[in-house]
Amino acid sequence: MPDQHLHIVSFDIPFPANYGGVIDVFYKAKALAKKGVNVHLHCFEYNREHSDELEKLFYAVHYYKRDISKKQLFKSIPYIVSSRSSEVLIKTLLKDNYPILLEGLHTCGLLDEPRLKNRKRIVRTHNIEHEYYQNLAKVENDLFKKYYFYNESAKLKRYEKILSKSDMLLSISKNDEDYFSSHFKRVEFVPAFHPFKKVESKIGKGEYVLYHGNLSVPENSNAAKFLINEVFNDLNIPLKIAGLNPPTHLSNLFNNGKNIELIPNPDDETLNELIKNAHINVSVTAQKTGLKLKLLNTLYNGRFCLVNDKMLSGSDLDDLCVIANDRGSMKRKIKTLFKQDFSADKIEERKEKLGTVYNNGHNVEHLIKLVC
Repeated sequence: MPDQHLHIVSFDIPFPANYGGVIDVFYKAKALAKKGVNVHLHCFEYNREHSDELEKLFYAVHYYKRDISKKQLFKSIPYIVSSRSSEVLIKTLLKDNYPILLEGLHTCGLLDEPRLKNRKRIVRTHNIEHEYYQNLAKVENDLFKKYYFYNESAKLKRYEKILSKSDMLLSISKNDEDYFSSHFKRVEFVPAFHPFKKVESKIGKGEYVLYHGNLSVPENSNAAKFLINEVFNDLNIPLKIAGLNPPTHLSNLFNNGKNIELIPNPDDETLNELIKNAHINVSVTAQKTGLKLKLLNTLYNGRFCLVNDKMLSGSDLDDLCVIANDRGSMKRKIKTLFKQDFSADKIEERKEKLGTVYNNGHNVEHLIKLVC
């Protein structure tokens, strides 16, 4: 078999792989390289450093400055696209004829580039972006940011038709596959790539409920507030909330002497221990698009997983989770689960389901057939 080469154009530097979008980019590229594909990784950079780890893993790594100046806000195309434009990138891609995998609508300005019109160009969709931005607007309190999110959402909805110029779309969830299939011709479901190799959940009981997430994101801090004020307000069960950069208004809620603890900015090892030792990992979201990587984290590493239905978002993982969509049902299910041991049978159930749908090894074979 001749050498296989693939260009991957990433919206950000995907290492460290420590937030949703770049986790899929990094572990997908790593799985491809492990299978012998020569990955040419192209990264738009802002606020993250160049990585020696990427240089070790991939055939070539290129960086391009993202133009985050305010002038990009006044263009008709979305800011997340207009700020990722590079003539140097185009010239680099023109040096060969290898296929190009575009990560997210963010990098799809290249679909409008006439010099690349004869190239095989595949798009990995990470979200239904206009819905994602509309939901960000709904939970944002800052008026300027709220306006920006609504404006960006409208631009993204108009811009989405550019995806018809791609050869194929790779959706990250079944819900997204249904949406994109109703608008575009060739759509394939390729589950999220992730760092988890085996289910490491503990049997038995934990002593607390855990919610974790990036608490500087309004959706996550709102979810934490909901749990504190409406679910655990009269439960005699410990709640731990762990995450990055909790805002002051959230931190202030922990000064009431309740059985609730804030763990700000835990390192990876601390967070992993919190997930493994919790009796219940609770995950709630207002967004039903994409796939929440932290759901996979809790299923591979935690005991009971309590979620709302939006968290599942076509993930095909409903039967591995306990579902509750309002404060009353959450209270009841938390009380019920705290009386139960987490059993070896449940671990076997997870191994079977996760090993079938979210197996990086199987999924990379499918991906290579599609893109290379």
